[in-house]
Amino acid sequence: MDNSRVLVLGATGGIGGEVARQLLAAGWQVRALRRGSPPAGAPQEGLDWVAGDVMNRADVLAAAVGCSVIVHAVNPPGYQRWAELVLPMIDNTIAAARAQGATIVLPGTVYNYGPSVFPVLQEDSPQQPLTRKGAIRVALEDRLQLASQQGCRVLVVRAGDFFGPQVGNSWFAQGLVKPGQPVKRVYLPGSRGVGHQWSYVPDVARTMVALLQRRDQLAPFASFHTAGHWDADGTQMAAAISRVVLRHGGAKPTLRAFPWWLITLASPFVSTLRELREMRYLWQQPVSMNNGKLLALLGQEPHTPLEQAVQLTLEGLGCLSSQAV
Repeated sequence: MDNSRVLVLGATGGIGGEVARQLLAAGWQVRALRRGSPPAGAPQEGLDWVAGDVMNRADVLAAAVGCSVIVHAVNPPGYQRWAELVLPMIDNTIAAARAQGATIVLPGTVYNYGPSVFPVLQEDSPQQPLTRKGAIRVALEDRLQLASQQGCRVLVVRAGDFFGPQVGNSWFAQGLVKPGQPVKRVYLPGSRGVGHQWSYVPDVARTMVALLQRRDQLAPFASFHTAGHWDADGTQMAAAISRVVLRHGGAKPTLRAFPWWLITLASPFVSTLRELREMRYLWQQPVSMNNGKLLALLGQEPHTPLEQAVQLTLEGLGCLSSQAV
């Protein structure tokens, strides 16, 4: 087995695609499973695309042959069908990892945790979620814990709300601004004064690659928290967006409260909005992660300056002129 060969599940998505790009840049041989043609923006050069479906165990087993690492960066789109799809997908990944003796890498979320352990999350904080999606994520990690006791190795890297140039399915892209349009207003999902953690996806991907390079030093089940970008009062991300827009010749965007009332009214009729509303608690109180364990191992966490990360994200979403001012 080639120790530098990795299978990425979810390479057509924001986090999976970025992990694939970072792995390629670090010299890994990267294979990716896809159901159709890779979308525009997905990494292309040097990537070995294999046709298949992550819900089909035979496809995942075949794609994983010869791989020492499987990146499980796939989720049902739009928060939908989690109860139906999330656990079967991780079961197929675990089966493939067992067959190859591979390490599973999971981009983790804060959904596993409930308010009882807020505002600062540690890797060993009790996972007591209050939501359905949180309970499913706990069940997913429980299965990975069991797999780590049966010959697999597991690496969980937990981050805050994702944003980045290729990340369309995110709060940044779907809640704060409108992709493909100049930024005239920025919505604030949280109350002023409530801190929130953001994670720039290229930084998270670089963190995963750095940890994989030291995976022989890690426990069979290893989890790490990243600190990302901490918005101390819930307005600093919006302020950074405004500064970038102004620097690119746009008018200063107006700040508006996110229309949760509209989400509440429409949620009985639109399943995606109903699932979105379930996660509002993450905007009603500060939630951050302590990255001390990560720093102890790596010495530092990859960290792109906020305005640079915001500019690249807005450019990737088509919200800025390509001509910088």
